[in-house]
Amino acid sequence: MALSPSRTLRAALVGVAAGAVALAGCGSADDDDPAEAAATGPAGDFTPVTVDNCGTDVSIDSPPERVVTIKSTATEMMLALGLADRLVGTAFSDGPLPDQYAGELDDVPVLSDNVPGQEALLDVEPDFVYGGWESNFGADTAGERPSLADFGIATYVSPAACQEPAYQPDPMTFDELFTEIREVASFFGAAERADELIAEQQALLDQVEAPGDGLTALWYSSGEDAPFVGGDIGAPAMMMGQLGVENIFADIDATWSNVSWEQIIDRNPDVIVLVDAAWNTADSKIERLEGNPATAALPAVAGQRYLRLPFPASEAGVRNAQAVVDLAAQLEELGL
Repeated sequence: MALSPSRTLRAALVGVAAGAVALAGCGSADDDDPAEAAATGPAGDFTPVTVDNCGTDVSIDSPPERVVTIKSTATEMMLALGLADRLVGTAFSDGPLPDQYAGELDDVPVLSDNVPGQEALLDVEPDFVYGGWESNFGADTAGERPSLADFGIATYVSPAACQEPAYQPDPMTFDELFTEIREVASFFGAAERADELIAEQQALLDQVEAPGDGLTALWYSSGEDAPFVGGDIGAPAMMMGQLGVENIFADIDATWSNVSWEQIIDRNPDVIVLVDAAWNTADSKIERLEGNPATAALPAVAGQRYLRLPFPASEAGVRNAQAVVDLAAQLEELGL
């Protein structure tokens, strides 16, 4: 992509801003000035770090100060780590924030309802962009990662979304998720908060004792003609494993995959997990299942044995542990 003079200037401004941040970091906050101390954020234990992220080296020499997040998983990770004050823009929200974060983004601009274009991204002069998917970084979206690096902007993709076989979690586990929490926290010197967050997540998981043991499940994400379902290596399989249910598509070596209705009917799940998205609601999926005579005859459909979870909780992120707790409660209510 050819860069306009205005973008070149903007890149220079980003570099100047980064230099100013680096110089400011050479001083020490006045203990008598709470505002100045707060401005340093949780970076007291920061050390420079380099990670291999989906095949791209990411080097962080000082804690990022101006962060843009793309996708709910990235935004909510920052909030869960207590880093809301670093956000200068968000994009591609998959749904409302959990109540615990109410108001935290009131002063943060939404750059786009989808993936922002590179010009919209550069307008807020970020020094770090955290994406939930690798596809967030493309020539026709926010910009390719090497191109953004030329502007002095570090980029990071949720490791759960890496696509290259050498980097793709196989399978995704909560330990892998906890590794991401620690890795993101290391960029900001927030190791203590990461430990607290992981302990909170583990405590939630410890509440669940495989209530679905002996049951089979379909994870129905989207799709009409060719249902898009959870496979064997992603966040859906990770959460189903915690519930103790057997994924009817455990033979699919992928995070998600399209299948046929005939396959679903043949495998006859005991329960159906429905992903609830604004653009593809759980209710619309139920209407589809109950409106088709072939699927309406499935015992799970006839008995309305449905579990629901919001779309942002269906992708690997800080909502997954609570989602396991919520799904377990729904499963127990079915009385199976």
